Amino acid sequence: MKILSIQSAVAYGHVGNSAAVFPLQRIGVDVLPVYTVNFSNHTGYGAWRGPLIDPSDVRDVITGVEERGAFAKVDAVLSGYQGGEGIGEVIIDAVARVKAANPAALYACDPVMGNAKSGCFVAPAIPELLREKVVPVADIITPNQFELGFLTGTEPDSLESTLSSVDAARAMGPSVVLVTSVERPDREEGTIEMLAVDDEGAWIVQTPYLPMKANGSGDVTAALFTAQYVETGSAQTALERTASSVYDLLKLTLESGERELQLIEAQEFYANPRMQFTARQVR
Repeated sequence: MKILSIQSAVAYGHVGNSAAVFPLQRIGVDVLPVYTVNFSNHTGYGAWRGPLIDPSDVRDVITGVEERGAFAKVDAVLSGYQGGEGIGEVIIDAVARVKAANPAALYACDPVMGNAKSGCFVAPAIPELLREKVVPVADIITPNQFELGFLTGTEPDSLESTLSSVDAARAMGPSVVLVTSVERPDREEGTIEMLAVDDEGAWIVQTPYLPMKANGSGDVTAALFTAQYVETGSAQTALERTASSVYDLLKLTLESGERELQLIEAQEFYANPRMQFTARQVR
């Protein structure tokens, strides 16, 4: 499997491509990483160094990959946090060119905008760009529950309202929706859930809630789910494998006492997920 991953990069820690590439490689995916920023560390520290990469430079790198004849072999394009407006257009163009070379290729968009605790933390133009231009050309999207509501102009909280919001998102274009950080009032105490929906149905998986903030965990989740879905064609299987791997990554990180994801130490959990969680079909 070959994935073109257009995301940010950091030297210290693990977010964007610096979170997504290694887990994908560990499960046997050939990753073509294209960087949209090259920062010293993620912005959650409040201070960082390094450049935003100009969209024209990002486009040049993608064109260079295309000139090597790689697009015909790309199975999926993956994108995450979009720092500025120009990157969205570059990604949309890259997706069109990949699909022209390989019509079977999928585009997976992690529509990063914010979360329930922090609110929206991207530039004001980004949510509209994602909603109006990027999401409609995606095959797979992986929003958290907050971002799902923002995208669709809804307020998902219960299982029913979250499913309705997913239906609204799928009507925009994507056929597969993974919703992370699902918190509904009637869930079992001390748990958190993920919901995956495709043409075959809807499945929810419940894991223990871990009291931590882990920058980059969403990037790992989007990457692994995309690869697992491309491989199996099953939202249920992709959801169960991803939940297993990411939970064990987060648990290991929490136990380490470190702020950054223990991405390398958890590598066996990507290669051989323990499959300790079973997804329940809800539709």
